[in-house]
Amino acid sequence: MYRSNNHIYAQVIDDSKYEGKGHTLCACSTLTPAIRESLESGANIDAAARVGEVIATKCKEKGISTVVFDKGGFLYHGRVKAVAEAAREGGLVF
Repeated sequence: MYRSNNHIYAQVIDDSKYEGKGHTLCACSTLTPAIRESLESGANIDAAARVGEVIATKCKEKGISTVVFDKGGFLYHGRVKAVAEAAREGGLVF
């Protein structure tokens, strides 16, 4: 997960110990066209929650249910927390 002043980004990377190749399995952000059209701003909690919902949906489509949440050094509150909570509600297990 990465948070800038204007947008928020989330991606799921295959980083398993033995067979992980470091490939991005799915990603989404407030710049994704489907999300971008429905938002006023990419820099608020509503936008972050929408990104969390979409990343959870994409993971479920690919059969991914368990992930490790890397907040990228950001404090766990506000938009970062909104992404995590929405992804959990969408069915991801951290």
